Amino acid sequence: MKRRTFLSATAAAALPMPSIAQPAKVLKIAPEANLASIDPVWTTATVANVHGYMVYDTLFGSDEGLNPQPQMAEGHTLSDDKRTYTIKLRDGLAFHDGEKVRSQDCIASISRWSKRAAWGQALGAVMDEMKVVDDRTFTMHLKKPFAHTLSALGHGYCFIMPERVAQTDPFRQITETTGSGPFIFKRDEWISGAKAVWVKNEKYIPRNEAPNMFAGGKRVFVDRVEQIVMPDGATAAAALRAGEIDWVHVPTIDLVPMLGKLPGVRTFVNDPFGWIGVIRPNFLHAPFNNRALLRAILPAIDQQEFLDAVIGDQKELGRVPVGFFTEGGPMANKAGLDVLTGKRDLALARRLVQESGYKGEKIVLMSPSDQPALAQMTQVVRDVFVKVGLNVEFISMDWSTLVARRASREPPDKGGWNAFCTSWGGMSVIDPGGHFPIRGNGNGAWFGWPDDPKMEELRNAWLDSPDRAAQKKVCEELQAYAFQQVPVIPTGQWFYPMAARTNLTDIVRGPFALHWNLKKG
Repeated sequence: MKRRTFLSATAAAALPMPSIAQPAKVLKIAPEANLASIDPVWTTATVANVHGYMVYDTLFGSDEGLNPQPQMAEGHTLSDDKRTYTIKLRDGLAFHDGEKVRSQDCIASISRWSKRAAWGQALGAVMDEMKVVDDRTFTMHLKKPFAHTLSALGHGYCFIMPERVAQTDPFRQITETTGSGPFIFKRDEWISGAKAVWVKNEKYIPRNEAPNMFAGGKRVFVDRVEQIVMPDGATAAAALRAGEIDWVHVPTIDLVPMLGKLPGVRTFVNDPFGWIGVIRPNFLHAPFNNRALLRAILPAIDQQEFLDAVIGDQKELGRVPVGFFTEGGPMANKAGLDVLTGKRDLALARRLVQESGYKGEKIVLMSPSDQPALAQMTQVVRDVFVKVGLNVEFISMDWSTLVARRASREPPDKGGWNAFCTSWGGMSVIDPGGHFPIRGNGNGAWFGWPDDPKMEELRNAWLDSPDRAAQKKVCEELQAYAFQQVPVIPTGQWFYPMAARTNLTDIVRGPFALHWNLKKG
């Protein structure tokens, strides 16, 4: 069955869009999706993380080796009992409204973040109290030593906001975008579904270091960034070809070979970690509140079939088999993986589905119409579900609508859902610390909200492990258990290429688009 939509001929033949003159220092981009939410703590959507790193800054920033480096922090000290961190801010930090960044802002931001993000929850669980020492200095006193503290702050998306904003209920979206980062969001020009704009923060003081992913000096060499939503991949490709836009963050993968041959255009993989595809069930409602049914589906899951649907003949962009941790990372292992690597057996899966107690309940499967890779992956899921005997209602919608709907806890027939496909950045799922998809903490978990105390115990055991060898052993146990509980179904690992005009240089490597340091010639 051919599931891929080949658009190369369409894009190559598309009429160039009318050329629009633009100032030399305006960067025009086609994002991977519409910026539907401006709260990078409330949502895990990548486009919101891109926005977050433009508008906000972090106390520490992780480099490509995932080592936390001081960012807003001038430095820190750790008490002899390894329970009290004292963090001092760099001098001269200020929010976009001119107000100084204070210790109170940091404490409030950490507190809100600790209720939502996976790394934040891990740090929040061992936090005793935070105290202001002075405007530039604060302490974090822990209940017990926690060796991952700086890593959590460094790559856990802990964005520092003004105290008044950070006091917003973490389960409600913020409405203000005042940060202290290298860009200022132009809320008055934001048209959700069409356009978002940021301008250079002229008063931002970068660190005096070379950029290295989220670490180092964030120097801005453009005056304005315009994000133009182009859900159709052929339209984005034609605009890039004509020079109407400078950068397509996630071009339709089918179009990458054609784009790479165009004069003035280059394609490249900028992400060192890749993405892990997953099928996420909703554990609140039947039938996926039945773990036996989820296990029954596994013999029918062919990761290569999913990978083929996403990357086609560009085999160099994908990896299988993949378990619950980023392949190529230190915690990747083979425990329990035989359930996905043995001969695929539809007959066995159908029998196990019948034995699981499945009663023919309708399964609302959501698919994003404007995310080609995820849409293609969801087509494979529908086919597999139908073949093993599940009653599927396939609903297509744009990504921003899906992101809003997946937050609903209502039953599927009242606006809720049963399953959707997405991909997680390899940096986020490289180890249990930031791995939101495997969390089993009920209402505090990722959309789908599984309640699994043993999964939480295993995660805590990893967080408390004294060394790499002990961490690896826990991850093997955790992965074997995950294949029994099936918090998500991993479908493979792939690397999204980017496409940009050749006059756009010095793009910083990272898990998604970073907009500092780059230069437009």
